[in-house]
Amino acid sequence: MSDFKWPKDKRLAMSIVVNVEEGSEYSVKEGDKGMEPVDELQVHLKKPMRNYGNESNYQYGINEGAPRIIKLLDKYQMPATWTAAALSLERAPQIAEAIRRRNDEACSHGYRWVFQFRMDENEERQFIKDAVTSIEKTTGKRPLGWLSRYLLTENTRRLLQEEGFLYHMDDYSADAPFWDAVQGSDEPMVIVPYALDSNDMKMWVAPSLTPDAWLKYAIDTFDVLYEEGAEQPRMMSLGLHLRIIGRPGRIGALEAFLKYVSEKPGVWFTTRQQIAETFQEQVPATSYVAKEQDGTAS
Repeated sequence: MSDFKWPKDKRLAMSIVVNVEEGSEYSVKEGDKGMEPVDELQVHLKKPMRNYGNESNYQYGINEGAPRIIKLLDKYQMPATWTAAALSLERAPQIAEAIRRRNDEACSHGYRWVFQFRMDENEERQFIKDAVTSIEKTTGKRPLGWLSRYLLTENTRRLLQEEGFLYHMDDYSADAPFWDAVQGSDEPMVIVPYALDSNDMKMWVAPSLTPDAWLKYAIDTFDVLYEEGAEQPRMMSLGLHLRIIGRPGRIGALEAFLKYVSEKPGVWFTTRQQIAETFQEQVPATSYVAKEQDGTAS
């Protein structure tokens, strides 16, 4: 049995995560050494040239994908965590305004959607500070969570902790929040794990995963976690991208999922910040320290 509970004894915390990366991806026009490697057509050259086609594909997410996603979230009154690259919100203030209007959470996805593992400690520290300052300016609230562009450094958690972050998302090891060690610090940090398998990015990197297949996978994931939630608190992460799920041929799969889960009793539709706060209130950091000292930290 777990040592914490969701509010009102809900059995599953449902976390909708909308990634906002468009407008801050790699491009030689930004002074980068090459083009953005993530492309639906998987066109990536090492030659330092602009990929105008892929740039327009990303812009589609801002122009068309975001309004469709926001419309559905409003229709089903579904809160969301927006893992946003700060520069993307600067360049698409209408999305920042939607986050404010909906009272959603803006979680930092970096200042730009670039790899921070290439940064030294001082560069990464400034990268984190710049993201905090920018997101607070565009949304009215500072971010308390962080999601890297997949790769991070041994300094990341400590720098986030020093900057006052509540939780870290760069973990895929569990279906519930937990405390974990911070290298170079005596204090642990709340981890709100993410999920890649149910992420709509699969429809780009594995094109055989059609919207129907993605929907079935997402519902199957929900059903298993919902069943397990009768005995222990479970959480589900559903990662979305403006330029991917926001396409006309895919948006229906998202609506079908939202309709399905909204009709299930005992589900807590919430943000990752609220998940982290709920866990932290019930499970003190000292519980992790005590386990760590007897060699059974987890």
